[in-house]
Amino acid sequence: MPKLSGRLVIATHNAGKLREIGALLAPYGVDCVSAGELGLPEPAETGTTFVENALIKAHAAAQASGLPALADDSGLCVAALGGRPGVYTADWAERQWFEGETGRDWYLAMGKVEGLLAELGPQADRSAHFACVLALAWPDGREAVYEGRVEGALVWPPRGSRGFGYDPAFVAKGDTQTFAEIDPEVKHRISHRADAFARLVAGQFG
Repeated sequence: MPKLSGRLVIATHNAGKLREIGALLAPYGVDCVSAGELGLPEPAETGTTFVENALIKAHAAAQASGLPALADDSGLCVAALGGRPGVYTADWAERQWFEGETGRDWYLAMGKVEGLLAELGPQADRSAHFACVLALAWPDGREAVYEGRVEGALVWPPRGSRGFGYDPAFVAKGDTQTFAEIDPEVKHRISHRADAFARLVAGQFG
């Protein structure tokens, strides 16, 4: 398997994600550019697992750019809900606003999860985990996958304003504060993305 060096396409149109990943890889001599900056199209995420969707995005960017590409896919998996919302984590937050515009309402998404748990009764298993898959793809079709996760449990009502997504309802195992209450630097050290990146670094630069 080739090792990462030189230029790498980050399969995202999100400038924040590019900055975050670029900063993590900069110490290893990797120069990151986003799919958005290159004008690459966003492929349909038709997979049913995080691995499938991450690989779809990574291979599409690698083929379109002729460069190695890195993609991620992540989400919340709730034990009592059979692993849902899983790959549909963001979809559960979709909401139609005024004049037909759509957007994401994470309190709606957290409420949907809590409503389903409430239907199961007060003894429902509230354990959950965040999962993150990082997929690397090369133009010749080779690939590598690194999976990270952080275990925890869901709380209600949501607490904190420092996180995003489902963070206000998630408490990591061994902690008492939600991901939206703890210092962001602490979260970044223990998160599912941190775990996945640690595995990527060990695999590519170790």
